[in-house]
Amino acid sequence: MLTPADAQRFLDENFADWVRALDLTIAAIDPDGATLRMPITPALARVGGILSGQALAAMADTSMVFACAGHMGAFKPVATTNLDTVFLRPGTGDAVRCEAEIVRAGKALIFARATLITEPSEKPVATATATFFLP
Repeated sequence: MLTPADAQRFLDENFADWVRALDLTIAAIDPDGATLRMPITPALARVGGILSGQALAAMADTSMVFACAGHMGAFKPVATTNLDTVFLRPGTGDAVRCEAEIVRAGKALIFARATLITEPSEKPVATATATFFLP
């Protein structure tokens, strides 16, 4: 079983610079999913100090990739084939927590969903679903 420290090390050593620039922290990972946290900083904000949708979508995708790894018990390549993000309200606060879970896993495809919640308000700001192909 993967630990948050294993997952964090994998993120830090293998993901693109721009994903690492989101300053994601792996809070939890297990066979059911993964939880990541991202600080809300001026570098990720758009006009009005609101967290950019691009940062939220990238966080959701990355969180669901780690949910796949947690489900498989190892880091295996997955390819995002579909990502649907719904923005519910402006992202403001100190940080965003993304709770990603596996909906269904088959031999070739994994279906996942995520909820992104701002801290400290604990209000959901976005949801996402994705399909991942196992090459």
